[in-house]
Amino acid sequence: MKVLIVEDDPLHRAYLGDSVRAALPECSAVIEATDGAEGERLAREHGVAHVVMDLQMARRNGIEGARTIWRERPDTRILFWSNYSDEAYVRGVSRIVPPGAAYGYVLKSASDERLKLALRSIFIENQCVIDNEVRGTEQRSFARTGGISEVEYEILIDIALGLTDRTIARRRGLSLRSVQNRLQQIYDKLEVHQGAGQGPDAAFNLRARAVSVAIRRKLVNHGALERAEADLGDWLAAAAAGPRR
Repeated sequence: MKVLIVEDDPLHRAYLGDSVRAALPECSAVIEATDGAEGERLAREHGVAHVVMDLQMARRNGIEGARTIWRERPDTRILFWSNYSDEAYVRGVSRIVPPGAAYGYVLKSASDERLKLALRSIFIENQCVIDNEVRGTEQRSFARTGGISEVEYEILIDIALGLTDRTIARRRGLSLRSVQNRLQQIYDKLEVHQGAGQGPDAAFNLRARAVSVAIRRKLVNHGALERAEADLGDWLAAAAAGPRR
């Protein structure tokens, strides 16, 4: 068994290497990468099926790296090891996990024993391991009542990218009325209101206010917007090319 560690902090890489060797005597080699791009390359070169991945890295983050690795090899088992349990990260991970994949999400504040148990559970026993704090964020995020649904989240990201209602409708395969109804649901759930006055005297632009509140509540972050911008570029290119014959 080979294990790939993708972590930009050298002290954390060393700690993870020691933890992997202690938890997994079956491990024949520990390979190290300093960001998602290098992780993608090394996973491809070495045929690695077991990865420990940091989420927040400077050049290419862990979600982008994991998405590429899983696209090329869906049976890869990945343990995300992060300081963050914000909703933006939890949603980002949940959106890229292939069906049936064994993966984990463990916080860096977890104990040594917790980390080692997660490594064995995911890499040897093919089980999913999610920290309680992360699971709580996930449950609140996807709660049917009061939470932002997946379709609403996509529309929230679209308005953060500056798309009009009509463009969102085309991109998401929705009617214009459906987009507008979901926008109102987003405003209600984020408790975004027009404020004093109506029309030109209104206190807020609701779209901009919704994005501001979402960022402040850590529902949207820089990484999520970077990924969305790249996906938007792909969609625009495909739309410009037109349907294939």
